[in-house]
Amino acid sequence: QDAFVAFHVDKVLVGKYLKPLQIGELAPDQPSIEPTKNKMLVEDFRELRATVEKMGLLEPNQLFFFLHLAHILLLDTAAWLILFYFGTSLMPFIASLMVLTVSQVQASWLQHDLGHLSVFRKTKWNHLLHKFVMCHLIGASAKWWTLLHSQHHAKPNCFKKDPDIDMHPFLFTLGKKFSVELGIKKKKYMPYNHQHKYFFITLPPLLFPTYFHYHTFYIAYTKRYWADLAWMLTFYIRFFFTYGSLLEIKSLLAYYFIFRMLESSWFVWVSQMNHIPMDIYYDNNLDWVSTQLQATCNVEQSLFNDWFTGHLNFQIEHHLFPTMPRHNYWKVAPLVKSLCAKHGIEYQCKPLLTAFADIVHSLKNSGELWLDAYLHK
Repeated sequence: QDAFVAFHVDKVLVGKYLKPLQIGELAPDQPSIEPTKNKMLVEDFRELRATVEKMGLLEPNQLFFFLHLAHILLLDTAAWLILFYFGTSLMPFIASLMVLTVSQVQASWLQHDLGHLSVFRKTKWNHLLHKFVMCHLIGASAKWWTLLHSQHHAKPNCFKKDPDIDMHPFLFTLGKKFSVELGIKKKKYMPYNHQHKYFFITLPPLLFPTYFHYHTFYIAYTKRYWADLAWMLTFYIRFFFTYGSLLEIKSLLAYYFIFRMLESSWFVWVSQMNHIPMDIYYDNNLDWVSTQLQATCNVEQSLFNDWFTGHLNFQIEHHLFPTMPRHNYWKVAPLVKSLCAKHGIEYQCKPLLTAFADIVHSLKNSGELWLDAYLHK
């Protein structure tokens, strides 16, 4: 299936694990594609993937990723050196915070690449560097991220299958259909008609300092990811030893919490601009391409946008080819546009600030739909 092909780099290896699960083959007169899936679209996409493979677009440029890691490490070091050389007064404190935030966010984009096995040809090298970047440089569990993010990619914006929209309905009401359903059922966990306002002071600044902090340790401990926990402890030891030698305890805790808030805000705005404004639905068992396109949109390309978003401005291409190295997204984008045009599928691409504004607009619209249904007698 297309999802299986998209996620697995070494198909020979994983094929060995599948052999014991085979229970037979379809009879010659049985259809190989379910009625809910677009047969012509599936066939054209498989031709496109074959073309992508022949063009070498799944092959990583390791110099690109080496330079990306180098600039992360340089910024990480610079954040400490600013406090060391210029002292801990307000201006060096703020400058150091900004530099460390950039380093952390860029590290989160790199761990995303490693988690998708798109940096090295060998899976084990991706896993090893993933632990270094995610656990040691960021302080979170690599396996925790893989567990949640794989579910997101398999069923993006699919209620109860995509963990990225688990905020519905407890914190926000998402999507037109679900907002109306919630209103009809007279359910109100939050004042959803104001969610486009309280979004600014809840999810962006607080996701990392609160929920992610708890959840990554909880999953790592309950699932016994002992290697990840050990790697994660090295981050906290390194951070509190190096910065603790320069800052008093109150300043140290404030420094840590503020940079986590800044990192969280950057991450949330970028990660949600591609999905929250799109359709949010129950699983309709659509084909791979339709599943990804109805839940995903792009942001215009520029050198800044590519760097600022970790190339997640090419979210459509990333979702269709999750193991593709991000430096090749722009090369496959015209081919994906042509595929969409041929089959009458909307290929959304918008300016960065418009994408941010659409998050707020979609939350406002969902809140209004909920309120109308809630008040309807």
